[in-house]
Amino acid sequence: AFDFSEKELADIAFAIREKVFVQEQKVDQREEYDSHEEESKHYLIYDDAVPVGTARWRTTSNGIKLERFAILPVHRKKGAGITLVKKVLDDVLVFNKPIYLNSQVAAMNLYRRAGFKEEGELFYEANIPHYKMTYQG
Repeated sequence: AFDFSEKELADIAFAIREKVFVQEQKVDQREEYDSHEEESKHYLIYDDAVPVGTARWRTTSNGIKLERFAILPVHRKKGAGITLVKKVLDDVLVFNKPIYLNSQVAAMNLYRRAGFKEEGELFYEANIPHYKMTYQG
């Protein structure tokens, strides 16, 4: 885990998010990069020294929110996503707070495999369908 102030690592994470969210999924840059960057803990996952994915988490009034999971397209379906989710979970479980995320519908099975369960109604963020999911252990 690293902080936003670690510029070199933050730049790598942002480049991955740019490719996945802004270019591939057409999310507006103003929505992708927000006021929570500095308060969040950020992650990078590597494959043979090549950064292939990123994520972040932050504390909210509802608990711990996991966000911005992104794996570069050519590295998907190879285990990086579940490895990254489990690493972030390992780091935040010690706080003994509710853990949740807003999952794109296309990624819900990944989070289910990590112990999350969807709740509530379908909603849209950045024109992409999502469900809130909470960690059940």
